[in-house]
Amino acid sequence: MRGAFAKTLVELAAQDDRIMLLTGDLGFMALEIFSERFPSRFVNMGVAEQNMMGVATGLAEAGFIPFAYSIVTFASLRPYEFIRNGPIFHHLPVRVVGVGGGMEYGNAGPTHHGLEDVSVMRTQPGITVIAPADADQTASALRQTWHLPGPIYYRIGKNDKVIIPNLDGRFELGRLQIVREGGDLLLVAMGGITNEVVAAADTLAKQGIQATVAIVSSFNPAPVDDLIRLLGRFPLTLTVEAHYITGGVGSLVSEVVAEQALGCRVVRCGLTTPPLAVSGSQSYLQHQYGISASALVETALRELQGIKTQ
Repeated sequence: MRGAFAKTLVELAAQDDRIMLLTGDLGFMALEIFSERFPSRFVNMGVAEQNMMGVATGLAEAGFIPFAYSIVTFASLRPYEFIRNGPIFHHLPVRVVGVGGGMEYGNAGPTHHGLEDVSVMRTQPGITVIAPADADQTASALRQTWHLPGPIYYRIGKNDKVIIPNLDGRFELGRLQIVREGGDLLLVAMGGITNEVVAAADTLAKQGIQATVAIVSSFNPAPVDDLIRLLGRFPLTLTVEAHYITGGVGSLVSEVVAEQALGCRVVRCGLTTPPLAVSGSQSYLQHQYGISASALVETALRELQGIKTQ
């Protein structure tokens, strides 16, 4: 998704000279397309993310639209108070870009796992939160939201090759995107883990279980009305996120079910404990935490059987 982000940002910057790109000393082999085209609007801030957010706030106050880019943990957690006290409280158009959610930087160890960024950003009602599922949706989301007046947090992945079938780049702020229809089970996904969710739905279909797959790609605003209409149709919903189960899409869906008194059991699939003190590939770690396609199939079959025996 980061390649799609950089390419789309270049297109937008060619139309609006207020757009600037700041990086916390990363983005090599990804951001050169911007830095070479607009060298005077690209600043490597070094390993100083808090300072980067302070500078971005000042640039926004001066009339620019700055994009501040770093790894998810360093973009959202390290400068969190600066984001809160600056662009959020002052309603300024700073765009915080966190790359590599979940375990995408798995080999770098737990410090680089982005597991709570959506939760902490979503807590602040003054910032829009966007978590695209693939590269095409990243481009669509950026084109549709870059000009919004307040701050935005974009949670994007590293992988530009995985494209979600039937998504076709669709994005609408505050709306669900449905990529598969089925009447037995609802799977609600957030972000780059969606490819594992679709693969799980494919496997379940071979066993005669048809699942609807819906994508939550934005929070603040969240697709509450769409969720109300959809959740009421299913006795069981699995939410899936490369994130802690608290504060992300699992919490969002549970809140809707509780507040609307919907008769739907929700099973949140994501991390429930601190990350293992090991490093490994993204696929290895996702399986360890129960959010790989095969693990999701096992969870779905177990929970469906539980409903049948009640």
